[in-house]
Amino acid sequence: MSESKSSAPGLSILLSAAILAGIMGWTGRGIADHNDGAQQPSGQEAAARTEPITAGGTGMGTFYSLKVNGDYPGGQEALARDSEEIVRRIEKEISTFDRNSELSKFNSYQGTGRFEVSRDTAIMVAETMRLGKSIGGATDITVFPLVDLWGFGPDKKPEGFVPDDASIEKAKALLGLDRLHVIVDAGRYYLQKDFPELHVDLSTVGEGYGADRFAELMDRKGVKNYLVQIAGASRSRGISPSGRPWRIAINGPQRGEDTAMETIVPQEMAVSTAGSYRNYFEKDGKRFSHAIDPVTGRPIDHRTVSVTVIAPTALETDALDTGLLVLGVDRALDYAEKTGLPIYCIVKDRNGEFVSRYSSAFKKYLAK
Repeated sequence: MSESKSSAPGLSILLSAAILAGIMGWTGRGIADHNDGAQQPSGQEAAARTEPITAGGTGMGTFYSLKVNGDYPGGQEALARDSEEIVRRIEKEISTFDRNSELSKFNSYQGTGRFEVSRDTAIMVAETMRLGKSIGGATDITVFPLVDLWGFGPDKKPEGFVPDDASIEKAKALLGLDRLHVIVDAGRYYLQKDFPELHVDLSTVGEGYGADRFAELMDRKGVKNYLVQIAGASRSRGISPSGRPWRIAINGPQRGEDTAMETIVPQEMAVSTAGSYRNYFEKDGKRFSHAIDPVTGRPIDHRTVSVTVIAPTALETDALDTGLLVLGVDRALDYAEKTGLPIYCIVKDRNGEFVSRYSSAFKKYLAK
């Protein structure tokens, strides 16, 4: 990865959605694997039931796990090694904690010329920008200055710190999806920013991207039955050890409890959830969430506490769930109905109870 100055205008190609679709060669926070033991398999299903091969660990600032129902080439040791290799490679691409990662070097680069990155980093940036723009910029990978200002970044603030209006407006001036560009030129990939202070943070989609890479690994190895997860982003295929399709529990927001609000059957689709109820601070009886609205520059203050999204890839679900959470249940469902997107929202009603609302397309994924 290196800086490269802009060449003649006609030689560069902006990475559009059409180009992105052509180069993506690989095909859900608040969700959990749910082995439904209430109904036991019988006959051939019971005879075929085995303990899954599992691997997992920590990385990208969170946890990950993989379950294989059947065989994995090389067994558990190979599964652990292969999955860790994927996690470490992603960290080298997009970690904001590793100063030597591609993204960290781009963020610290004080120029406005082209900056060469890997194809994978370019894909993540381009796809997240495309989806963020589709929901009016509610998902914004340049929102870091606001996240840090409110004390949810590395620059820690005193407990209960609330920035003033002037500071918020100053931070907002450093944002802008239209100020970040992905360029493909002669088979090489570049990021370019309109001003040196622009900061890109892909943590909102890193988990989804990692889940997709795990799924790609399984498919490449010929594994037919698996469930892979990074935090709340998951991909699955085939059947679980129970002999039935994998099930996913959407957890409720009750702190200290893993209370399932709903159980779904993903049907080999990706699933991810964004929630506002785990990371927050309180001041004068008011809760301030880590979910920041790029338009207002402030934490969301509506009653929507989580949004679960189902889509073909976890990069897509991860790029949308945070933004739809920022929009709130009404606007999120309006977007979902217009686009046919399956989403599930948990809302705190006026009585303090948590209730669910979901789009028409989500209904077919509910476990019977």
